[in-house]
Amino acid sequence: MRHAIGRFLAWVGGLFLLVLFVAIAIAAFSSREKAVPARTILEVNLEVELQEDSQQNPLAKLRPDGAGSLRSLLVGLERAAEDPRVVGLLARLGQTKMGMAQVQELRDAIRRFRDKGKFALAYSETFGEFGQGNSSYYLATAFEQIWLQPSGDVGLTGVLMEPFFIKNALEKLGLKPQMDQRYEYKNAMNMFTENKFTPAHKEALEKIAQGWYAQMVRGIAEGRKLQDGEVKALVDRGPFLGPEALKEKLVDQLGYRDEFMAKGRERGGSDAQLLFLHKYVERTDKAEKQRLKQAPTLALIYGLGGVQRGKGEVDPLSGSSALGSDTVTAAFRSAVADKDVKAIVFRIDSPGGSYVASDAVWREVVRARAAGKPVIATMGNVAGSGGYFVAMAADKIVAQPATITGSIGVLGGKFITSELLNNKLGVTQDRVAFGQHAGMWSTNREFTPDEWVRFQAWLDRVYVDFTNKVAEGRKLPKDAVLKVAKGRIWTGEDAKGIGLVDELGGLDVAVRLARQASGIADGQPVALKQFPAQKPPIAMLRDAVLGKDSDNSESPASTQVAVRVRPATLLRAALQAIFDDEIAGEASGALRMHDLPSTH
Repeated sequence: MRHAIGRFLAWVGGLFLLVLFVAIAIAAFSSREKAVPARTILEVNLEVELQEDSQQNPLAKLRPDGAGSLRSLLVGLERAAEDPRVVGLLARLGQTKMGMAQVQELRDAIRRFRDKGKFALAYSETFGEFGQGNSSYYLATAFEQIWLQPSGDVGLTGVLMEPFFIKNALEKLGLKPQMDQRYEYKNAMNMFTENKFTPAHKEALEKIAQGWYAQMVRGIAEGRKLQDGEVKALVDRGPFLGPEALKEKLVDQLGYRDEFMAKGRERGGSDAQLLFLHKYVERTDKAEKQRLKQAPTLALIYGLGGVQRGKGEVDPLSGSSALGSDTVTAAFRSAVADKDVKAIVFRIDSPGGSYVASDAVWREVVRARAAGKPVIATMGNVAGSGGYFVAMAADKIVAQPATITGSIGVLGGKFITSELLNNKLGVTQDRVAFGQHAGMWSTNREFTPDEWVRFQAWLDRVYVDFTNKVAEGRKLPKDAVLKVAKGRIWTGEDAKGIGLVDELGGLDVAVRLARQASGIADGQPVALKQFPAQKPPIAMLRDAVLGKDSDNSESPASTQVAVRVRPATLLRAALQAIFDDEIAGEASGALRMHDLPSTH
């Protein structure tokens, strides 16, 4: 029976992959370059969850919303701002799934688009239907006008952070955490060891929430031509029904989608044609590559997801990824070896992970600089702990005001499962062991006093190394580093004030700094070349199924990200197929135990 099930699952998996191959081939064929209309109004759906970069995902082109990635949106808006054929932008918003830093990066790009004399209008059915709509409304205020469906609301209610603490639940299950950290602000383990905030935990999160709130208020006030105090008073009175939002100047017009689209066409002129932003990027790629053929080259390397040893990974169904040290270090070596590359832009969105993997990436950043290739780190939503570790040796570090960064510290430990397994479930274990500490990492018993001493020495070693390298990379006195370390997270805005970040902004700022560091004249076009080199989607899937070994660890093939479909993702896909997106989202969301605080 077991063999029959195995054969059936193998048959289903093979059929699934065959369908993917065919779908990707069709998508590749259908994406042949077409002309951009002489007068174009771009359309974009911003009510989606954006990946930082989707080029490593073989299924990215199959997404029905066509959103692709944050980078694709930024490239499209930057390109369209200089394109005389593009006259304006129509965007759909609502319940955005972006992080605060992504919202800020898009707001900046939309403002630059408008600065070129092009109109940008936003439409939403509702900003938070019986829920918060802070982030989506904050994004909308970068547009020239905001339209709201008459039945919609503006869920402007403020910033809330409400993490779970599951210590009591673990006790009922018979699971005992045995953990420690360096130091009191390294609070990720508090979820398992506490019933409420510790003073340090509360202090750090209050500062993050206060920073996000102030940034949001400033942005809304600027976009809606209000005073900060007026916006704060409105937040305290929210949420707002549609007519109330119009009266308080939070939106410009109540209307349905057809009325909004008619207004957009009117602004663009009778001969203007609509075109999705991602289609515009596809249609202009070839010409853009030709234009930049002789331009100086900057390398672009992504470090996305939890830091781990080995290859990077991407799940093509969920879009989730892992920052693999082998992949990122090989990408750095390839960029350094490329004589055309003048500098390296290192884009990071990572909550951290393996210390030794982070250290391996740090080493390649140091080596790149020693080889004469400046490195500019740019941070997305999160670049904390190991995510900060890999950035700290860069020539310059750029973050958005809302980026979560810092967390200079370490934690570790294990869960003791003997009560759950032995006493509650009746599962027993026996052992043979040679060596006094052979069972040190066994979950069947606690650390012995000697083992606890060794564990503490490991935490100390990591913390000392981390803080020493921060002091070295940031050119800060060690005492100054120790004051802002202790595992504490900071907003990018606060991190700049304490010397952990150099400038506020996004990829555009990082590119400007990379241009300056490599002696490229201001205003001169530059070509961004992504490392590792991108494969066609079909080749990525083929290698994922059949496997492809590289000749050696220095060859380009060794840098490729592994494509993996995890069982949890398949479960979610099954739920979506059987029920609907909302149910599947709730089912998967309940299992996400490492989410950072959200304003959504």
